[in-house]
Amino acid sequence: MECTVHWVRDAGMAFIAETGSGHVLTMDGSPDGGGRNLAPRPMETVLAGAGGCSAYDVVTILRRGRHDVHGCSVKLQAERASSDPKVFTRIHMHFVVRGRQLDGQAVERAVALSHEKYCSATAMLVKTAQVSTSYELVAA
Repeated sequence: MECTVHWVRDAGMAFIAETGSGHVLTMDGSPDGGGRNLAPRPMETVLAGAGGCSAYDVVTILRRGRHDVHGCSVKLQAERASSDPKVFTRIHMHFVVRGRQLDGQAVERAVALSHEKYCSATAMLVKTAQVSTSYELVAA
């Protein structure tokens, strides 16, 4: 896996990341840090990556179990250390899974498997952060 990050000098503290899969991601800093608030902060992209990684796992696990999944979202709330390096110290992930006749135990198991076995991003973040999860089911 590769990624190249370029500083956009004329845009203050904006950066363009070019991924090995051929995609582009823009990041920017806050105005008090020299940025212009035109894109997510780098640490926000780390948090979003963890959410995407885990949601991907949950959907995949449920589909493999032949559950009728119509939607999955995850809201992440995080706290960071007050001094540098300002690592994540607490992350809560709340999953909302939508589908027909979803089994709560199956969803709970999918969330647990993601965090205990499959999600590479969460596996890294648990080194500094206490990660907790919750879920709710929504009928489709």
